[in-house]
Amino acid sequence: MKKPYEKEITGDLREMQDIVGGTIQAVYPFQDMAAIVCNDDGKLIGLPPNRFLRDGSGEPYDVLCGTFFVVGVGREDFVSLTDKQVETYKNIYSREAIFRIPKKEEHDHER
Repeated sequence: MKKPYEKEITGDLREMQDIVGGTIQAVYPFQDMAAIVCNDDGKLIGLPPNRFLRDGSGEPYDVLCGTFFVVGVGREDFVSLTDKQVETYKNIYSREAIFRIPKKEEHDHER
């Protein structure tokens, strides 16, 4: 749930896995040549919800769990985002937040 920021990475598989905390999955929800890289098992292992994936009309259809990053898409690999893409995705993910709902057990302990 941090604000988005720019970070330069080498694109090495191990580095990408370290960032997301496990095996990577690429998701392609955008119209332009960009992808989201996230933990492939994020939901299964209970990583906290982070941001929504939205359809063309802005309606949420899925949620990203855990740390993720946005990359450009080249012919055969990931590439740097353009300056315009950086600004676009920083704006999108700066305005959005997901509120965590406590589990029943956590709520019961507060009484």
